[in-house]
Amino acid sequence: MTVWMSGVRETNGLHMHYLRTGGARPPVVLLHGLIGSGACWTPVARVLEGGFDVVMPDARGHGGSSTPLHGYRYEDHASDVVGLIQGLGLSRPVLMGHSMGGMTAAVVASRRTDLRGLVLVDPTFLSPERQREVHASDVAGQHRRTLASSKAELVAQAQARQPHRSPELLGHLAEARLKTSTEAFDVLTPPNPDYRDVVSAIEVPTLLVIGDSSPVVTFEMATELRGLNPRIRIEQIQDAGHGLPYDQPGRLAEVVASFMRELA
Repeated sequence: MTVWMSGVRETNGLHMHYLRTGGARPPVVLLHGLIGSGACWTPVARVLEGGFDVVMPDARGHGGSSTPLHGYRYEDHASDVVGLIQGLGLSRPVLMGHSMGGMTAAVVASRRTDLRGLVLVDPTFLSPERQREVHASDVAGQHRRTLASSKAELVAQAQARQPHRSPELLGHLAEARLKTSTEAFDVLTPPNPDYRDVVSAIEVPTLLVIGDSSPVVTFEMATELRGLNPRIRIEQIQDAGHGLPYDQPGRLAEVVASFMRELA
């Protein structure tokens, strides 16, 4: 099994942990979702590492990164990513994010033009009403109760629900869950950045990847976003919902690699 580099970079007064495949190849930075970690990108990174230098950071409050008491807005996450890119000296990386990481990546791209491209994997583009619903739900409480579980218990539960996911991936997801702080759920506090404004401000080639059964970014919504910004290309992957990087990692990586090879 490939052993990737593991490092820590200081940015915005925090320590950000990351994994990196390395090599003299074009860089791509992968941003995970809430209750994830950089390691949760492992199946995707394995496909991409032959052609790209894949960097997989842990967001603040997740994995091996610092857990401040405050500062979990999308602007904070975006500033961390900008700091990491600068700190690692990455030249015109492609930025790719899933769920929370997708919104973070979009915010970064809306501020910067020195990215080579952007990949959004079912980003958390939620209406104000949906934001309030999610925030009012018991997801943070559920997480707090989950922290009393062992990794083995979480893996066993996940295997029963998602038997098609590899044991290795289920292990990464369970470990990431147990290393997610309750503070990290502050990112769910409304209001999020207005995704329409964010998308309209993006000036780099963008690939929006969605599953055919996603409850977050539907095909109709994706089409609306492309109407706001003609730089957006839409790819829909079959047999996938919001957990697209975990359910169809090989197909996702192929679609993303094809897009990145076309970038100048």
